[in-house]
Amino acid sequence: MADDYTSKIRFNTLLEALKAAGEPTRLRLLRLLAREELSVMELVSILDQSQPRISRHLKLMSEAGLIERFPDGAWVFYRLSSAPSIRPLVDVILASLDDAYGEDLQQLEGVRSHRRKSAEGYFETIAPKWDEIRSHYVAEADVEAEILRLAARQPYAHLVDLGTGSGRMLTLLGGDAKTAIGLDLSQHMLNVARARSHDAGLETIDFRHGDIYETRLPAASADFVVVHQVLHFLADPGRAIAEAARLLKPGGRLLIADFAHHDLEIMREQYQHRRLGMLDEDMDHWFETAGLKLDVTRSLPPKEAGLTVKIWLAIKS
Repeated sequence: MADDYTSKIRFNTLLEALKAAGEPTRLRLLRLLAREELSVMELVSILDQSQPRISRHLKLMSEAGLIERFPDGAWVFYRLSSAPSIRPLVDVILASLDDAYGEDLQQLEGVRSHRRKSAEGYFETIAPKWDEIRSHYVAEADVEAEILRLAARQPYAHLVDLGTGSGRMLTLLGGDAKTAIGLDLSQHMLNVARARSHDAGLETIDFRHGDIYETRLPAASADFVVVHQVLHFLADPGRAIAEAARLLKPGGRLLIADFAHHDLEIMREQYQHRRLGMLDEDMDHWFETAGLKLDVTRSLPPKEAGLTVKIWLAIKS
């Protein structure tokens, strides 16, 4: 009897999901969200429909379990459902879609390009003052001391710093590695990093211009990967974590330092943060999906007004 009841619940769940997917705009939304999580206004821009109309579609799809809604400060983002009871159905629907509305993907690239140019423009403007800006709201010395303690738990020979910025993590950790690579999208930031590593006497560090989502670095080539104060700028942190995991050898470690979740909208308005810090449940999901096991977390609250920094250390299975 219980099995029959469970089967009926599952049947009704799938039926509601199919009903919710059975509309052209909703299918277009599913295909876009299969690429990455997007905000309501980004979806409005891509589909060129009104915000109330898009919001109604998203609400219906969310209630049916096809997608997940998560607010982040004043913004609301959507992503595909990860529920085991629904995700296989979503994958079948996506696999069945043809190339209709190909302009949606072109518009998505336009949104990505605008986002990237905005971030690059910001970084190029502030590159020479990057560490000074950080010091306004982060006790950087305390963060770096904890990073050094965690790094020392296991020797490493091949270090990769993704989103290296001004190269601070490489000057901090590179001296203990045989090889060290710093990757960043901003040439201005890389120039700052090169100068800093030269001043520190670290002439063997290799700096590369590249995308954190697709580094083009060899798989299983690193035993220590660092992502320091980068994820809150990204549209898809999970994808960056998956790429970091790809670079790691079995038993290699990924260290992430970023802000704990907060509600300071000024970080978006003035500093181009896409996310207001990281939620532990999101990090757990991304680690598990990437084949990583969480080993250690550290929480470093500010001594005065400011943002709490968290450090996550995960190991490649």
